[in-house]
Amino acid sequence: MSEFLIAPDPHDPALTRPVTGRDHEGREVQIRVVEERPLTIYLNRQEIVTAMTIGDHPEHLAVGYLLNQNMLQRDDVVTAVEYDDDLEVVVVRTERETDYEAKLQKKVRTSGCAVGTVYGDVMEAIDQIVLPKAADGSQVRASWLYALAKKINTHPSLYLEAGAIHGCVLCREDQPLVYMEDVGRHNAVDKIAGWMFASGENADDKLFYTTGRLTSEMVMKTAMMGVPVLASRSGFTASGVEIARQVGLTLIGRMRGKRFVCLAGEDRLIYDADPSAVEDERPEHGRKGSRGD
Repeated sequence: MSEFLIAPDPHDPALTRPVTGRDHEGREVQIRVVEERPLTIYLNRQEIVTAMTIGDHPEHLAVGYLLNQNMLQRDDVVTAVEYDDDLEVVVVRTERETDYEAKLQKKVRTSGCAVGTVYGDVMEAIDQIVLPKAADGSQVRASWLYALAKKINTHPSLYLEAGAIHGCVLCREDQPLVYMEDVGRHNAVDKIAGWMFASGENADDKLFYTTGRLTSEMVMKTAMMGVPVLASRSGFTASGVEIARQVGLTLIGRMRGKRFVCLAGEDRLIYDADPSAVEDERPEHGRKGSRGD
């Protein structure tokens, strides 16, 4: 499992807790459930938002959230990211003076579980996004999709341990690189955006995989990160498809076993695998229960 640069730690005691209850036959059972903790994010002196999160990688979550809300610019110099575990606060400090008091008044509540929010001029910023073209090498092979689905869905995770959580994975070709989980898929993608910013990671040759729905929010955040391909084992919303087509992002959903559907950016997709040679998804790959989204 060393192929991942960052991967879930399902045995971290800080991320779940044991809870006792009774099952459908009245028997006493003990299961582990995912923790939810508040995390308040500041940009310099301005309080921006309080997010409910599982609590891991708070610095990446804060930076990624600010990037994906267009509050932090890609060329900003971040002078410090200060996390206080006792206060459950992250302060992101920049060289540039920031004042988002007016911007915070303009917001759109999104469909993300744990309630996502898009502020200010994010929608307007979408019009300025230029993703790499298929002709320039930003292609995705069907064989990569099959390999990624198998690696990701069988990797030890909090979902397999406790359920009620989403996963997002940054990939290059058929190799998963950074796998983040959280109670909301928007938190998981923000953590990856923050990691990419801190690591100076190039987005042009990446593929983004999520376990959740392909909504307008997920498409916008992936496009804001500069990643040209977004894939999921779940389905689509009409707005997500429309925005993906607008920005030229390849959108692939319903990835289960040998099946998938591409509804945008089909020019990047190379059919280099024989579906009949691909194993159907085993029940355990589909995960127990429901992700709740």
